[in-house]
Amino acid sequence: MNAAEPTGEPAPDAVKNPAVQGRIPDDQIPQTEAEWKKRLTPEQYEITRKKGTERAFTGKYTDTKTPGTYRCICCGEPLFTSGEKFHSGCGWPSFSAPIDKTRNKTVAEHADDSLAGVPGFGVRTEVTCRRCGAHLGHVFDDGPPPTGLRYCINSASIILDEAKK
Repeated sequence: MNAAEPTGEPAPDAVKNPAVQGRIPDDQIPQTEAEWKKRLTPEQYEITRKKGTERAFTGKYTDTKTPGTYRCICCGEPLFTSGEKFHSGCGWPSFSAPIDKTRNKTVAEHADDSLAGVPGFGVRTEVTCRRCGAHLGHVFDDGPPPTGLRYCINSASIILDEAKK
């Protein structure tokens, strides 16, 4: 089989994903599940396309303090900056605001009632990449000033572009 032909098999690593290098053109955003599976690692696919969640304290960016811009692993869209990142202790990377400092713009918000029947949970607010629809995590109203928000984001849904020194 030609390596360029889509197989529907998961990518063995993120090297096959052009979004790792930067924001990809609109016409290069996958349109089918098979294309997403080919481009993303199994973990990235489960989290971004199937609304999964990585285990707490296991993500690559949970504790990093490296300066830079966090982009969507699916389409490369810039989503958050390291200047808005803080250590919340929740086990996932946390940000007080998206890159544009505006709610429900670059990072879209949706009601998530998937845990509504579980004691101690109610309706949460899911956040996704506005451009490609990738599930990123959730936003909560227990963050630091000035926004009071905590964008709780799966490390597998983002990639860090380190700031140039």
